[in-house]
Amino acid sequence: MPVFNATDPLSLDDLLTAEEIAVRGSVRSMLAEHVQPHVAQWFEAGGAPHPRELFAEFGKLGLLGMHLEGYTLPGMSSVDYGLACAELEACDSGIRSMVSVQGSLAMYAIWRWASEEEKQRWLPGMGTGELVGCFGLTEPDHGSDPGSMRTTARRDGSDWVLDGSKMWISNGTFADVAVIWAQTDEGIRGFAVPTQTPGFSAREIKHKMSLRVSSTAELVLEGVRVPASAMFPEVRGLKGPLSCLTEARYGIVWGSMGAARSSFETALDYARTRQQFGRPIGGFQLTQAKLADMALELHKGLLLALHLGRRKDAVGLTTEQVSFGKLNNVREALDICRTSRTILAANGISLEYPVIRHMNNLESVLTYEGTVEMHQLILGQALTGENAFS
Repeated sequence: MPVFNATDPLSLDDLLTAEEIAVRGSVRSMLAEHVQPHVAQWFEAGGAPHPRELFAEFGKLGLLGMHLEGYTLPGMSSVDYGLACAELEACDSGIRSMVSVQGSLAMYAIWRWASEEEKQRWLPGMGTGELVGCFGLTEPDHGSDPGSMRTTARRDGSDWVLDGSKMWISNGTFADVAVIWAQTDEGIRGFAVPTQTPGFSAREIKHKMSLRVSSTAELVLEGVRVPASAMFPEVRGLKGPLSCLTEARYGIVWGSMGAARSSFETALDYARTRQQFGRPIGGFQLTQAKLADMALELHKGLLLALHLGRRKDAVGLTTEQVSFGKLNNVREALDICRTSRTILAANGISLEYPVIRHMNNLESVLTYEGTVEMHQLILGQALTGENAFS
């Protein structure tokens, strides 16, 4: 007879191939060696001290742009990438954000939309971690409404000149290239902007209480001049940046379940060992009810992520399907973390355990790359045929 496994109650591992399990194990081992022993300290300090060294380790393992093909990139499956995202975020959401911004935003934008010259210039080095990218879409006054961005790009001879600012940009303080979306006379266009270009600057955003391990920047562009080849020739309008967001949101569907898994397993272990009133707190009905509900939502979310991954590999995903996953899984992951915190009680707010760190991080994941309300409206429009965005 099958044996019930408390950490895999639906036997989801049976749905994975040996290669997929190996990918997951490799990522988990790398994080256990290079990140896990330090991540709580980095969170408390407000950042990893040497982020480019982390990118080198990520590159060695083939995590950067791992689902993209060509340009010496691994070309692995969407499920492989999803499993990696789950492991990265089980460690810390900021760590997953570093990889996601590099591979699913900056690299994907260049891979999908840039000229061949720019692809050859940037993608091989970004895949190894030698070069780092960031993605400039959000602005100080324009988050959920990127079509109203104020950053501009104007032609000047054969060059383009960019002016404006971008906000909440992960990897921005140490990136080598910034993908910048700007208003032009031809509509919104994308540009691959070397960060050493005169007029480009990045300022670290301080006083964050979430995603503290990863660096977040405000980018300022003052007369930044780039050649015509830096402009993405094949796309204009919001189609370009939104296609990148859809790609990155898919990784969040998996990643959020990694944070939820870490919190659930911490609470489960704590409930088995913490003694109150002469017995483990896991022996009380209220604690068991919490654990049962968390297990339900965690493994339903993992099933959803796996289904979307298999479908992405087979036929692709609609924007609405990705919104379905992002909305459900991040919201449920945050609830799992909050419930785990109650089981740990006072210990739940200590960085000796990962739960409060995951809770704080997921408050950002809940709203970046589409707030709850935006994903509800995406699904609402798809269900009713009515546009309620404005």
